[in-house]
Amino acid sequence: MSKGIVLKSKEEIELLKISNQIVSKTLAFVGELIRPGITGIELDRKAEEFIKDNGGKPSFKGYQGFPSSLCISINEAVVHGIPSKYEIREKDIVSVDCGVFKNGFHGDSAYTFAVGDVNEIIMSLLRNTMKSLYLGIDKAIAGNRVGDISHAIQEYTELKHGYGVVRELVGHGVGRELHEKPEVPNFGKKGKGPVLFEGMTIAIEPMINLGSKNIVVLKDGWTVLTKDRKPSAHFEHSIVVGKEQAMILSDHDIIEESIKKNINLKKI
Repeated sequence: MSKGIVLKSKEEIELLKISNQIVSKTLAFVGELIRPGITGIELDRKAEEFIKDNGGKPSFKGYQGFPSSLCISINEAVVHGIPSKYEIREKDIVSVDCGVFKNGFHGDSAYTFAVGDVNEIIMSLLRNTMKSLYLGIDKAIAGNRVGDISHAIQEYTELKHGYGVVRELVGHGVGRELHEKPEVPNFGKKGKGPVLFEGMTIAIEPMINLGSKNIVVLKDGWTVLTKDRKPSAHFEHSIVVGKEQAMILSDHDIIEESIKKNINLKKI
């Protein structure tokens, strides 16, 4: 096993599941709130209150100096967007990444919301990015390698659909630390990279651009944009590598239930 990778016991996995449940509930809560006119700052404030009310602590706030509880990345923002006074508009896509620390373990998940009548080209980007996440998860089986996950995502998004797969940003191990080994790229070759072992816990998170794979970072040191300013989608699950199939710790189903209740959002 590669140096630095930590396998989790059944008891630790149960604690990870609790943290991820709070993450998923928070994202569902945010999904109920998103509408034209609301700001990222307002969403972030309410999400932080929700996390604390559920006995957790925001994983992101203060992490390497990040100022907020959520990453809110809109349209051409790929990831790490700092919640701002920008008022969300009709036809925006809003990627929300959330982390929660509880009982000594971090949960981590992300979902991209479509506000109003988002055009079909962008909706296809969202659907295909989500699909690639599950194709990657399908490869998270003991005996496979990280490259099998990476290749499944790249093959579907870049080779089949012609999207840009971000190279500089990757998935990661998750547990007692928010970012653990191994790194989990969204591009790569089958049979390459660290071997996957039962009990490894990783966050798989395709970051897929409608146009070029190239990115730039704003002067705030955090917000990552597509270089060509075309939209980007981001979906993430924290999972446990299994003997025959992965166990997904986070839950997008409850997020999608919240979308159904919100007339301002479009179902992906």
